[in-house]
Amino acid sequence: MNLPSNATLPSQLPTGSGPSADAASRKMRRRILWILLCIVLACAVVVGYALVYRERMPTAIGDRVEDLTGANAHPVKLLRPPVAPLSAAAVLGRDLFNDPSLSASGKQSCASCHSAARAFGPPNDLSVQLGGPHMTDEGYRPAPSLAYLYRQAPFSIGPDQGETDTAPVSLDVLASAVQGVQRAQKNAGVAPAAPAMVPQGGFFWDGRASTLQDQAIGPLTDPVEMANPNVAAVADKLMHSKYIGMIEQLFGTRVVSDPNLLVSEAMFAIGRYQFEDPAFHRFSSKYDAWLEGHARLTQTELRGLRLFNDKDKANCAGCHLSQPTSDGLPPLFTDTQYEALGVPRNHELVRNKDSKFYDMGICGPFRTDMAKDTQYCGMFLTPTLRNAASRGTFFHNGVYHNLKQVMDFYNLRNTSPEKIYPHDAAGKVLVYDDLPEKYHSNVDVADAPFDRKFGDKPAMTDEDINDIIAFMKTLDDGYGSVRK
Repeated sequence: MNLPSNATLPSQLPTGSGPSADAASRKMRRRILWILLCIVLACAVVVGYALVYRERMPTAIGDRVEDLTGANAHPVKLLRPPVAPLSAAAVLGRDLFNDPSLSASGKQSCASCHSAARAFGPPNDLSVQLGGPHMTDEGYRPAPSLAYLYRQAPFSIGPDQGETDTAPVSLDVLASAVQGVQRAQKNAGVAPAAPAMVPQGGFFWDGRASTLQDQAIGPLTDPVEMANPNVAAVADKLMHSKYIGMIEQLFGTRVVSDPNLLVSEAMFAIGRYQFEDPAFHRFSSKYDAWLEGHARLTQTELRGLRLFNDKDKANCAGCHLSQPTSDGLPPLFTDTQYEALGVPRNHELVRNKDSKFYDMGICGPFRTDMAKDTQYCGMFLTPTLRNAASRGTFFHNGVYHNLKQVMDFYNLRNTSPEKIYPHDAAGKVLVYDDLPEKYHSNVDVADAPFDRKFGDKPAMTDEDINDIIAFMKTLDDGYGSVRK
């Protein structure tokens, strides 16, 4: 750099003698040092802010740091189910789904407990719905959402399906192989083989139905739901309904002579309705739009997404899978597996007034074929979290009614159980009080956030929980229009 001949550099400070020269020299040095200090401090602030902000920035899929604007830096194309006019069978199924005349009370249809306005879940915030012949009987469990079941496989026991392409071995063989193992670990994938086997698939909280058709049949004869005394009574209602002509046309005249076949075919139609109608699998949430690059998440939502996926913190994605499949299928936010969580007993339920009654999921009492497989006692199906923010009851016994309560349970169950469970007369905390003590070892204590011990710092702060809930609200369907 060329400077004028009279320019003064730090090494060329005035050389004259006397107080004025010394003062000028000191003043110049102080000024230069001050400027350099300001530059260093400014750089430190910028670098520090960047590091802190990056630490708080959520990752989307994997470990990528996302766009600071909230956009997905790596958008994908989601492969949604094709949209086509409903088949004749699905149209019939839609009519049957919404018809209360098939119930003993004449007031309850499938849609009564599976409201389209609430993502085909309960229409209210009651722990369980009312039904029975006079609509006064309390249901056994909260009605699960019927949305996003189109990819649900039949119930099976085997390795995590994401880790193997082999067909599952028969249920009896696998159940026998793991008998005596008290907790069938999820996602273990390591020896010994028996604990690595996990229950997965199926319908209802305990997986006892194999298809949507089987699930539709169940409530028809449940004494606290549609309350028909038997299948023959349902068949009689169908024979005298306006649908019988369409049923004969679709399934043949032989159905009218076989009550079991008649009901089975009618429920097949309901299953087709649930499979074909896009309303059951809309994939129209803000998160779907964000995955495809059509929406931006707020910084709060992005932080919630990061925590949701963090294996050492909330670890929600350990069971509620948040990533599209390798071939572009949208995430269902469930691994369709079963878990014993040890949620507290809902003492408001009538059946729980009996201290000897326990709902133990896979091993009973409503499912009877696996009663001897006690390593699964307390395990229930992991539901989808899509539209969970608009749901008013959670878990198999409806003990919680908002996401804050649910998150507090996950966060405090092990570290501060006194805040989750009741106490006995002596003040002892009754942990896992909705499961017989001999099955307590089935409850998950290995996966975060349940890997914390009593007195440990919880995995999440209140701010973390608020961020996660903010993210979960992005899973509600109906966010604008998703571009195709």
